[in-house]
Amino acid sequence: MSNPTVVGLSGNFQRPSKTRSLVANVVSRISHRYGLASEVFDLVDFGDNLGAARYANDLDAPSTQIVEKILAADVLVVGTPTYKGSYTGLFKHLIDLIDPLALQGKPILLTATGGSDRHALIVEHQLRPLFGFFMAHTLPTGVFAVDRDFLDYEIATAHIDARITQAVSEVRPFVAAERSVVNSAAE
Repeated sequence: MSNPTVVGLSGNFQRPSKTRSLVANVVSRISHRYGLASEVFDLVDFGDNLGAARYANDLDAPSTQIVEKILAADVLVVGTPTYKGSYTGLFKHLIDLIDPLALQGKPILLTATGGSDRHALIVEHQLRPLFGFFMAHTLPTGVFAVDRDFLDYEIATAHIDARITQAVSEVRPFVAAERSVVNSAAE
């Protein structure tokens, strides 16, 4: 059986990106703490065909592989930059291509970035309901960071670091459950 994975999906469409940095930080910490394989993707990885795809089967082969990795992840970390109080349109478009039952029960750690504190409720008012529709298990602690929380695209404030630590600790029951299933199958 393959190693359990944590996959990050960042809803940004440029690099470097504070959102990708936040998602990658969280993914790395989950990977190291629980011994999971990890990958991080952003919308740049999908190329130009994402915006033109009306259905998931309209995606090219590399984009389809990314979606398959997202859906196969044991833990998913999603993040988006905040524009006018919400997630990016292209991020939502990608999520719209996913089958409504494909994320059912999947543990998802929610993150977002914004230019100011005015956007701080995006995790609760935008991302949590979005993934609630998919019947995913969104972890209780979301992470929202603003521009002043970064230095050279890296987390630079203690309160965001502490919030990430709390959120990462909430992954434990899902990793323990996964390992229990793997151990039972091996016996």
